[in-house]
Amino acid sequence: MNTNPRRDFLASTGAGLLILKPETVFGSQANSAVEFGLVGCGSRGNMIGGMFKEFTGARLVALHDPFENRLEFTRNGLKSPDARLYKGYEGYQELAASKLDAVVIESPPYARPGQAAAAVDAGRHVYMAKPVAVDVWGCNSIAATGEKAKGKVSFFTDFQFRAAEPMKECVARVRRGDIGTPVLGHVYYHTGRLRPKNLPGDTPELARVRNWVFDKALSGDIIVEQNIHALDAGAWLLDAQPLKAYGTGGRKVRVDVGDCWDHFVVTFWYPNGVLVDFSSTQCIRGYDDICARIYGSEGTAEMHYAGSTAITGSKPWKGPDKINVGRGGTIDNIKTFVESIRAGQPLNNTAEVLRSNRTAILGRMAAYRNTAVTWDEMIRSNERLDLKLPKFPATR
Repeated sequence: MNTNPRRDFLASTGAGLLILKPETVFGSQANSAVEFGLVGCGSRGNMIGGMFKEFTGARLVALHDPFENRLEFTRNGLKSPDARLYKGYEGYQELAASKLDAVVIESPPYARPGQAAAAVDAGRHVYMAKPVAVDVWGCNSIAATGEKAKGKVSFFTDFQFRAAEPMKECVARVRRGDIGTPVLGHVYYHTGRLRPKNLPGDTPELARVRNWVFDKALSGDIIVEQNIHALDAGAWLLDAQPLKAYGTGGRKVRVDVGDCWDHFVVTFWYPNGVLVDFSSTQCIRGYDDICARIYGSEGTAEMHYAGSTAITGSKPWKGPDKINVGRGGTIDNIKTFVESIRAGQPLNNTAEVLRSNRTAILGRMAAYRNTAVTWDEMIRSNERLDLKLPKFPATR
């Protein structure tokens, strides 16, 4: 049973709708609703779709998922009886071309570059889960799509750390020098294992797709799919990308499903001689935390995903004792995205998103090779993971 706070908050929902001034409402009419299509009807897709409806008044008009039973489940669960249903692996293309304003992508990571490209090509706004890609090739695809979207439609990825006000304040204080010169970083993501999603009677191909989160090629491994939250927070605090990385890791506890590793240990070299020690697990019991900590010459800054944020040292500062970055940050990001559509002011956070996504891929590449890999080597590799996706009618 997973005890990760980011996953735990899926079960809770808040109340209330975002109220906007009439002059800022999309379509110039106060009662206009942003119409969105949801690509990916898993547990997080259902949560995100519900938040769009609840906190912004957006209208769910279309759904896509390879598994037919999920489409009906989501349409009923999100109380959207008129939502159009698009089946099969390629159904997202029809969804993007249909009548709607935005495409919300909550599918497995391997599919996101193609789905994002289809949505932007159709002139749709895009709200996307992290990571945006599982490999270097996918990141390059997202870069091209993000460039095409600039100034035309919002192209926005949901990184929750960056939406939380206490985290913004902490980063601002680090940037103005409150911890002095950064010396060393300590970034980690430690959590318990996730539950398999396959059903009795599934073929191995079906089970693999349902259990994509345990599959290296479909998820990018835990360092890309999940640990990217911690790596993003560290990169945000330092406002830099690493020069190189050296890593290791493996499978020791969770060996009964998929081929993803259950632990990583990676050292990242950042500019100005700043070393960042990163570690992660997805198999332990009794401890659960996501943290980014930077030690400086005059103090230390740290941020926790489901806890506190603070600076200690010569210029101390303390944020709230405990905030739920996962839930609160997601809601704030959804509101910001819909507001951008209504106001006609496109958002685009592609650059910072790709910096963190590529950092995670660099760490994975170094750990898989058990050697040092530079940023430039990683980029030049244009790595593309072999998905080997089965060709079957995913209708169960």
